[in-house]
Amino acid sequence: MFVDQKTKIDRHVYMDMLNDHLFPWTETVFGEDPWTFQQDGAPAHKAYEVQDFLREKCPDVIAVDPHWRNPTGEWPPNSPDLNPMDYAIWSILMEKACAKPHPNVESLKRALKKAWNEITLEMLIKIVDDFPKRLKKCVDANGGHFE
Repeated sequence: MFVDQKTKIDRHVYMDMLNDHLFPWTETVFGEDPWTFQQDGAPAHKAYEVQDFLREKCPDVIAVDPHWRNPTGEWPPNSPDLNPMDYAIWSILMEKACAKPHPNVESLKRALKKAWNEITLEMLIKIVDDFPKRLKKCVDANGGHFE
């Protein structure tokens, strides 16, 4: 899904996107099986209304703001090392879709869609299964960056 450049992603637009795209997809892929949702610290993601909405709609959600209603802090802020989208998916998309320059935005969009569709469920499972190793590396680095 691509959003028009002029669209401001506020909490309402974001929740509509989740309702229209994420939740139908999770229903298709997971059915009744449990799953966990993780997002980054974008302003629309951190809105109280969005956090409540996610707690209501998701079987499990990792809180964006570690201090809001979550004194133990499940999700360390600004940690791309611990977000599968940041440490794996974006790299895959960039490698496949940006291997050559694009003459226009539509060409880039087509390449990104193609690259996205080539990411298999098996690849996603491997990325998520590697998560505990990344957590250990983060602990070993005392919360610092690693690679």
